[in-house]
Amino acid sequence: MSGFQANSQLILALSKGRIFEDTLPLLEAAGITVSENPETSRKLILSTNDPDVRVIIVRATDVPTYVQHGAADFGVAGKDVLLEHGGEGLYQPIDLNIAACRMSVAVRNGFDYETAVRQGARLRVATKFVQTAREHFAKKGVHVDLIKLYGSMELAPLVGLSDAIVDVVSTGNTLRANDLKEVEAIMDISSRLIVNQAALKLKRERLQPIIEAFERASKK
Repeated sequence: MSGFQANSQLILALSKGRIFEDTLPLLEAAGITVSENPETSRKLILSTNDPDVRVIIVRATDVPTYVQHGAADFGVAGKDVLLEHGGEGLYQPIDLNIAACRMSVAVRNGFDYETAVRQGARLRVATKFVQTAREHFAKKGVHVDLIKLYGSMELAPLVGLSDAIVDVVSTGNTLRANDLKEVEAIMDISSRLIVNQAALKLKRERLQPIIEAFERASKK
């Protein structure tokens, strides 16, 4: 466990944006309010109304790593991120039903994806979700060359880097704005509560009421 926290203290790892915003009502259900907004504060460690609970702000893809290695006791991460991480060392008690979206295949308007797949064409696919994409296309029997990107996925088909992308889609507005279309949904995504397995044993008295409050609030 990290030396960053005392044994009685709880550290929650969150990412900025939708997950942070959607987690706030769950925290409030547990009687916890965060003192600052990460969108306006430069701080990466945020205090709460409970002196024993602090929130750290990290990249979405890093949340499972912080929790796995004990630098955070618990966190909230999307199913997409957890599938890529593998979930090792993490207890995942609850699907919180927040930050809902889907993982999809998208192509440039005018690209005939169905025909390419039917004819057995080898497709170049850009994504940051390499593991999920590999498994999806393997199940379909489609040969792909996967290109790992970390952002601006929509650009790849527009400049000829890839034939398709695999990315998280919420409204589809970004795809449409960039002349892309969704051609295949791979899976529905929502965010889950994740807990460090050692913390669950050592700090159960502090963690359990919060886990139970999250669970009740997520079912409303």
